[in-house]
Amino acid sequence: MPPLALSDSEITAVMAACRQLQPRQRQDFLRHVAALLGGMPVRGDGAVHRAISAVWREYFDPPLDVPAD
Repeated sequence: MPPLALSDSEITAVMAACRQLQPRQRQDFLRHVAALLGGMPVRGDGAVHRAISAVWREYFDPPLDVPAD
């Protein structure tokens, strides 16, 4: 896949979403987002948001709810 050119705001949005994931899931998430963006004819903040939204839940692993003692 050729490299993507993202603006500062676009890369900030992608990395902010990535930081919320477990470290083991981040590389796959980034690849998935990049694949979606690579297939879009026009990119911008809205397209980046849609790509993140489309795949984020697939990779998010919520913390276990542990009751306090």
